[in-house]
Amino acid sequence: MTITYPDIKPWGRSFEDYVRMFSLTPADLKRKILGCGDGPASFNAELTECGGNIVSIDPVYSFSADQIQERIGETCDYVLDQTRKNQDKFVWQEIGSIAELERRRMSAMAKFLEDFPKGVVQKRYLAGELPSLPFGDGEFDLALCSHLLFLYTDNLSLDFHLRSMAELCRVAKEVRIFPLLDVNGNRSPYIDLLTDFLRAEKRDVMKVKVAYEFQKGGNTMLKIC
Repeated sequence: MTITYPDIKPWGRSFEDYVRMFSLTPADLKRKILGCGDGPASFNAELTECGGNIVSIDPVYSFSADQIQERIGETCDYVLDQTRKNQDKFVWQEIGSIAELERRRMSAMAKFLEDFPKGVVQKRYLAGELPSLPFGDGEFDLALCSHLLFLYTDNLSLDFHLRSMAELCRVAKEVRIFPLLDVNGNRSPYIDLLTDFLRAEKRDVMKVKVAYEFQKGGNTMLKIC
């Protein structure tokens, strides 16, 4: 069965998920970080609690906390139903069931919702989107992009990916993208094209195995320096 998404759904992951998805070291967590397309993830909230320096940008931040919560409610049943119908595409080890998946994701998103109003005032959550970001050249040490580029290969064109990658590399000294699979668990056909594009721009590009795998085979990030 093919998973289809009419549009990109607000679905957030935790600080622990981010650390493992992007192989973040204690030194990484002290850098100035941009979370691009973070949606309702709790990474910003939890890192800020630890004294981190992070800005998250996502078009969903143009909505109020109540509106985002409503969208999460609309998304939850759909995403869980898609996952239930395609359980063979996932690794059920640390997350042992659909119920546990719901508990973990909703817990992360609850932390985000609690932090969001304060974070907007502090300009830690900005409404905006790729491929055009409102930041200066090299403004961030590290840009993280979770579950957007490559995942939505069928929704977002190659041109969008090329321009987005160029923009991320403009605003950050290092970029990490996770995962390298699309929503159906297939390796995105854009990966090699983007790698060639980045190397032609004289950038170092590495595919790095990480200690996180929920989608089968989804345990690799792209690291660009």
